[in-house]
Amino acid sequence: MPRRRPDRPFADKSRGVRIQKALAEAGVDSRRHCEELIHEGRVRVNGEVVKDLPAWVNPEVDRIEVDGRPIRRRKASRPADRYYIMLNKPAGVVSTNRDPYGRTRAIDLVSLPDHPRLFCVGRLDADASGLLLLTNDGELANRLTHPRYEVPRTYEIAVKGGLDEAGVESLQRAVGQRDRTRPKARRAEGVRLKLLKRDRGRTHLLLELREGRNRRFEPIMAALEHPVRKVRCVALGPVKLSGVAVGQWRPLRAAEVGALRRAAGIQRAGSAN
Repeated sequence: MPRRRPDRPFADKSRGVRIQKALAEAGVDSRRHCEELIHEGRVRVNGEVVKDLPAWVNPEVDRIEVDGRPIRRRKASRPADRYYIMLNKPAGVVSTNRDPYGRTRAIDLVSLPDHPRLFCVGRLDADASGLLLLTNDGELANRLTHPRYEVPRTYEIAVKGGLDEAGVESLQRAVGQRDRTRPKARRAEGVRLKLLKRDRGRTHLLLELREGRNRRFEPIMAALEHPVRKVRCVALGPVKLSGVAVGQWRPLRAAEVGALRRAAGIQRAGSAN
């Protein structure tokens, strides 16, 4: 019998690569954010809206558009340059590439000579500050944010109320037990809290949080009667915020890129720009 044609024209995996991978490799955004664009109906392939996943495309043949604009096609013979940028994000700046309210975006603070299309690795809330990685390396960005690889982020946070060492340990257990993304036996592994100092009715903590499907710890803290008053990201995996003032940026060093790739399970260090 002849092979049945899929009901959806892009449901045949023999066509090429997953559409979110093609979009990420073209520098549109991270894979996760590209999936959101697809579900919102903002992606067309050969003139047809693609809203259902999984879907496969051939970037060398198909015309792929996001919001009516074609993505940049890459020649296999000349790999695209990869960029890895450390930004010290100020509060009030958003970490999405599209903002309907016209607020300053993280990508607006970075200027490179050939204007590559960068996107943020993960999201840092608008009122939070600190380390934010921008890149056009879709593979690395996906691994750094995928729950499977559990690459931690470290934050300095200030919470309401006075906590001693015993109180911090109790809060750590409570936060861990509310992580529904892990089996019960492993929930305590997802979060680490360390007491830094106490002042004026606040407790300052160092929070290490493993990547998971739900990394929004503020609602959990609020439910535990210790609402978060301030958040500053200070590390992503092995890379620490250093050598850059608030609102400024710098390229990651080759050693930092290599460390991130190893943390994400990518053995080859590659090159950094």
